[in-house]
Amino acid sequence: MNKVVLMGRLTKDPELRYTTKNNTAVASFTLAVNRRFTQEGQPQADFINIIAWGKTAEFASKYFVKGQQVAVIGKIQTRTWDDSEGKRHYVTEVVAEETYFADSKRTGEASQKANTQGGNSDDGFYPMDEEDDLPF
Repeated sequence: MNKVVLMGRLTKDPELRYTTKNNTAVASFTLAVNRRFTQEGQPQADFINIIAWGKTAEFASKYFVKGQQVAVIGKIQTRTWDDSEGKRHYVTEVVAEETYFADSKRTGEASQKANTQGGNSDDGFYPMDEEDDLPF
């Protein structure tokens, strides 16, 4: 079984590209995932490369921003390639199957990014003031 569940902070905004062959969305980003234990009083983190495809890629690109805490469910993938000099390269990454917001509240830049991109009109969600009652 190949299943990964991660929660961490984005090290930079996701980078969205489209494949040349069939124009499929692909986003890449890195999560800083804190280790459970510290070394000499300093917290340690692993930096995990994440790849998302299709709608998941578009979602991550639209709503995720640097510093935001997110959760990713996916699988580990290892691939190799040879560069122009014939040197073999190896990379291990997580292919995201599901992505979620993991911050307790959307604030600052993340909220501004969603609002400037029309995040409250075409996705079925709208912002609520904290004093507002739930609509049900």
